[in-house]
Amino acid sequence: MSNEIERFFELQDEATKVAIIESRGDELTDILVTALEEALSILSGEMHPETLH
Repeated sequence: MSNEIERFFELQDEATKVAIIESRGDELTDILVTALEEALSILSGEMHPETLH
């Protein structure tokens, strides 16, 4: 896993912990949706690799 992806997940983890502690449900939902979108984007890239000629 690249450093960029690892850093993204570290930031997501921190933001999620803060949202849970401060009971900010809407913000937590936004964080989770963003994480799911990112995961789907990564998986989509793995499913459709670029063709090299």
